[in-house]
Amino acid sequence: MIGSGVVCPEELEWQGQVRKREFMERLSIRVDRVPWRHAVLLGCAVAVVLLPGCNDAGSTSSAGPTSTGSATSSGSATSSGSALDTSATDDTDLALAEAIRQGMKRASIPGAIVGVWREGKRPFVGAFGVCDTASGKPMTTDCSMRIGSNTKAFVVTAILMLAGQNKLGLDDPIDRYIKGVPSGDQITLRQLAQMRSGLYNYSDDTSKDLPQHPDRSWTPQELLEVAFRHPLKFPPGSAFDYSNTNTVLLGLVVEKVSGQSLALFIEQNILKPAGLKHTIFPAGAEIPSPHAHGYFKMPDGKMVDATDWNPSWGWASGNMISTLDDMRVWTRDLALGKLITPAMKQQQQQFLSAPEEGDGALYGLALENQNGWIGHNGNIMSYMVYPYYLPSEGITMVVMLNTGADIPGSWLMIQDITRIISPNHLWPGLPKE
Repeated sequence: MIGSGVVCPEELEWQGQVRKREFMERLSIRVDRVPWRHAVLLGCAVAVVLLPGCNDAGSTSSAGPTSTGSATSSGSATSSGSALDTSATDDTDLALAEAIRQGMKRASIPGAIVGVWREGKRPFVGAFGVCDTASGKPMTTDCSMRIGSNTKAFVVTAILMLAGQNKLGLDDPIDRYIKGVPSGDQITLRQLAQMRSGLYNYSDDTSKDLPQHPDRSWTPQELLEVAFRHPLKFPPGSAFDYSNTNTVLLGLVVEKVSGQSLALFIEQNILKPAGLKHTIFPAGAEIPSPHAHGYFKMPDGKMVDATDWNPSWGWASGNMISTLDDMRVWTRDLALGKLITPAMKQQQQQFLSAPEEGDGALYGLALENQNGWIGHNGNIMSYMVYPYYLPSEGITMVVMLNTGADIPGSWLMIQDITRIISPNHLWPGLPKE
């Protein structure tokens, strides 16, 4: 078991604006597609504390906020009972902590929660930086965060469950369930889940006013009305285009077919069976405590606390909340298709090219394949999550950040992490388009 030791704790320093790389609008905000904006560089020297069973991160300093990191490694056997390889754990943990520290500095991230679980090895679980920049309160591994577009994976899992029960067909046209959809007699449920419907993304419009009206409450019908004012971008099924409109429609299908609210169906059929006790589909802007504060960069460059902004504009496309422990379970269950039939898993993992999602990225039914890493990331303005499972090596990786201000920077952090934990399956490069 790893003994305790503190490595170089230093004070956080807020620095000025720094030059950012140009990056495509599509990836910058996975839920709202608001163009990414410049962020304030947060220089954070993370003090890595390697403690068995530690679940808190450091302390604050009277001189200013302190950035600390708590990386824990369990000395127990794996769930399969196999022996643990501890020979290189110390070096790997330190390398991971350093990669996370550098990634936070590069992407102006106030706080991060990271977990890596590898078969036959001790897990790495760490909290870094702060959950609240105003108070300097350190991040902890039990903090809740909004998980953005990972919500889509829950919603499409619900669709696949209903399809497995023969209550709907993946190739049914959407107008069988929801009337008034442009080309609704041609667009199938499968195409909606694949992001190949051609429907306009309503959040391209709604996001423009969100910073000025963060408390506005949207209904799914209002979101669809925004989308349906625009023509289709291409004939259904002919191309990939990431659109939140698709998943809002699928959420309404779940409600119509099941006779339950989307939140209740997900709770009863996914969250409870999977044991996800700290994952919710909120009714409003509420977020359970303890939680990390989320930070959004305004058009004028100011970083603001957007924790309590109303996420109803995301609904089925992005308003769920979870924790690191729950994401660990869900990520593996999702990738292995544990909650759906084998036939539905086969349908879910028919991956097609999705160049907007990364260099060489593939997309199935609300499921990404990033060079073998299976999952679905999410960004809802002020939070960013990367939950993925690598079946070929039995590795689960969950990275939760309390800002999405610099997506290219956080993307590079994931590359650095995979370079350490899975050198044969590196995280892909940024989209080339």
